[in-house]
Amino acid sequence: MIRLIDQTCDMCKKIFRMNIHLLLFALLLVVPMTLQGGTTGKLAGQVVDDNQQPLPGSNVVIAGTSLGGATDAEGYYRILNIPPGTYTVNYSFIGYKTVVVEKVLIVSDNTTTQNVQLVESALEADAVVIVADRPIVETNLTSSKATVTNEDIENLPVQELQDIVNLQAGVVDGHFRGGRTGEVQYQINGVTVNNSFDNSSSLRIDRSLLQEVQVISGTFDAEYGQAMSGVVNAVLKSGTEKLQWNAEAFISDYVFSNSKRVVEDEFKPLSQQNYQISLSGPTGLPDTRFIFSGRRFIDDGYVTAVRRFVPTDRADFEAKVFSPTGDNEEMPLSYTHEWSGLAKISNRSFENLELSYQAIANNITSKRYSFAFRFNPDGAPIQRNVSVVHGLDITHTLTKNTFYSLSLRHNYFDYSDYVYEDFNDPRYDAAGPPIGDIVYEIGANVQGVDLTRYIQKTNARVLKASLTSQVNREHQIKFGVELQDSDITFGTPDGYIVGTGGTSIIRHENEPPDYSPASEYQPNTFAAYGQDQIEWKDLVVRAGARLEYFDARATIPSDLQNPANAISGAPESHPQGTTKKTSIAPRLGVSHPISSTAAVFFAYGHFYQMPALGQIFSNANYAVLDELQEGGISYGVLGNPDIKPERTIQYEFGYKHALTDFLGLDFSIFYKDIRDLLGVEFVSTYAAAEYARFTNVDFGNVTGFTIAFDQRRVGLFSSTLDYTWQRAQGNSSDPRETATRASAGEDPRPEQIPLSWDQRHTLNATMAIQEPDNFSLSAVFRYAGGQPYTPQLGSGFGAGLERNSGKKASSLLIDLRAEKYLKIAGLNTSLFVRTYNLLDTRFVNGFVFSDTGSPDYTLTPNASLATLANPGRYYSPRRIEVGFTLNSGL
Repeated sequence: MIRLIDQTCDMCKKIFRMNIHLLLFALLLVVPMTLQGGTTGKLAGQVVDDNQQPLPGSNVVIAGTSLGGATDAEGYYRILNIPPGTYTVNYSFIGYKTVVVEKVLIVSDNTTTQNVQLVESALEADAVVIVADRPIVETNLTSSKATVTNEDIENLPVQELQDIVNLQAGVVDGHFRGGRTGEVQYQINGVTVNNSFDNSSSLRIDRSLLQEVQVISGTFDAEYGQAMSGVVNAVLKSGTEKLQWNAEAFISDYVFSNSKRVVEDEFKPLSQQNYQISLSGPTGLPDTRFIFSGRRFIDDGYVTAVRRFVPTDRADFEAKVFSPTGDNEEMPLSYTHEWSGLAKISNRSFENLELSYQAIANNITSKRYSFAFRFNPDGAPIQRNVSVVHGLDITHTLTKNTFYSLSLRHNYFDYSDYVYEDFNDPRYDAAGPPIGDIVYEIGANVQGVDLTRYIQKTNARVLKASLTSQVNREHQIKFGVELQDSDITFGTPDGYIVGTGGTSIIRHENEPPDYSPASEYQPNTFAAYGQDQIEWKDLVVRAGARLEYFDARATIPSDLQNPANAISGAPESHPQGTTKKTSIAPRLGVSHPISSTAAVFFAYGHFYQMPALGQIFSNANYAVLDELQEGGISYGVLGNPDIKPERTIQYEFGYKHALTDFLGLDFSIFYKDIRDLLGVEFVSTYAAAEYARFTNVDFGNVTGFTIAFDQRRVGLFSSTLDYTWQRAQGNSSDPRETATRASAGEDPRPEQIPLSWDQRHTLNATMAIQEPDNFSLSAVFRYAGGQPYTPQLGSGFGAGLERNSGKKASSLLIDLRAEKYLKIAGLNTSLFVRTYNLLDTRFVNGFVFSDTGSPDYTLTPNASLATLANPGRYYSPRRIEVGFTLNSGL
């Protein structure tokens, strides 16, 4: 506990120092700037009289805000920089009845059109109230983009941001339209939260924090970079005008119906727990609001470990005598325990200026699933993850048509993986490496601890600025820059612990080149973009370009044929700096109406992205090749900091049609040409030896189409349906795949085959029955076609058939949510039940035996006893949640 407090205090000191630096930098700025682009929307339209004549000078005001404007000489108006949400808009003109339009939905980075007709009135009259209808299809979009509002999120059986993303068309297990993982840019309020070490999101975001989520699975504007397949932009909630609070809590348990899971079905209602509370409102200072939110989440999984053994037990393996001294206590085999929260404060006391500061944090302790440690759970490593994203936003509106923005962020990520924190902890020596025996519980570990010791830290500073101006009625231009400077550390923190093959261990501390300390790199990136959004009558054109710059700030050998100077008489190699990489990515999107309710669109773009830096920097010290010789030791795949950016060219054509006033159709066809992916090349030395290293050699392409229907609520019922067909092909699914095939004696030459996530058929459907303030019932249906696997006939060399020529079985998942709304003691209350995996589906594109294509059986059962006994090869079983929400209702 003391150690945890010390770590927390150290982290707080680092954050405090960073806050001071951010604040001083912001105060020293000569030019004021505003909120990040892509997190606000625009309201536009025309005000006319009952003879359809324009009314210049009409007032348009968004109620409850300081936003508004007046119509021009032709009755047109436009209001920029509106935070996403639902608003009431007042339209007025002297001598005419005021019109109040309610429930006007504003979404990020999009234009909401609202045309209004005012009726002449000589006397003061009551206002005319109109309830706006959200368009059933957004005919002004130039690419495929899904916007999920706060109301949608509340009614779906989802808990986190990633659950929402996985429901969108074209998304398969984190792969967007057939791309590799790590090709998606995750943003919070328009600024990246990706960890450049592996190009994944560094945060887990609970649904209670989300105001809006945008998922762009097709082409995207020049504003977005360091992504080839998609963009996820989550807009967080802000402080409210009046004091409000809300809370949610649920408990959960797994309910089994399939005996093949080989898991005891014991009632454990606290196997998963969630507690969340939020408070928002005015601070008491002029025009200053706040929001605080905290969450505690516990997931103890559904597989139980039993502590029969402790790591220091010793067995007589020759005599097959095992001596357990554990207390037989039951505990989770794997778990996730999380603390997370949001703090945000914003001030609008200065005219046309908004200042805000926000901090989002995750503190997660977990233990990964390891079936071998099911009777020696104390020997398994524990993973710890602290992630903090915080920074300052400044919003300054220069004129009603121009604003510019600045965001300063500090993204901090700290991950560790080990059993004992101290490298010299004597418990390592007392336990030794993990050992099991096939005769005892099919090889379960009966002594020892896992010797894994790994850390990964990313400390990134991000600056993002943009200028947006509506230069005239047709053109809205946007220019921006983005700078990211990172410190990346990864590897063994303080030394290597190696098992000797017996019960003892050997320590290696800073013994290069074979046993080196954690690697440290300081790469930086810069980007600049410009784009023009043209709205001429109903035609929309979004055109732009993005400049990307990357400097690895590292070295590579000058002569790859003698990289470690281990070949006598050969030309000497010396370290030389990596070259700076630049690329220019043009983007174009066009939407053209073909009727009042239908439009076609076309989009084209070049997209560049640096590979995960953890891969190109990993094992990048070529000094390990000092003993390289023909037929010698395999050193794995060496890194290459001088890699070029990966590249994808995307094409998309689509058709949108409002079939009725409650049913919309969205159809799109897409193609992706993927080049310069990270792969492996084999380099020959002067001594005829070979080694493998990363370079830009892999390639692929994706073809597909998506068709989606959106049925708005008719009576109590609403629904959505989307189907995606796609074919994802390439020469390898993993950058190391070529080297793996070569080491196994297989043909390493590239050939185009289905990628491992080539899921041809994907169907998502949602259905809801809802009566506001009374009850809601919702269901999510997900059908997934089978993904490829490589069949095998028999065993041994040459038994494998053509790579990824087999198909796994398809699957169907159903999730349900039922909620009843109540009013108790002035509080808005709800009781809810959520059921995940209603059918207790046990297989969803997971593990299969290569000789049968089934997870249930194999042709060699005696050789696969441990796998057949492992329930982890199946999909998570049915889980039922029961919980409640409370809302102050003010």
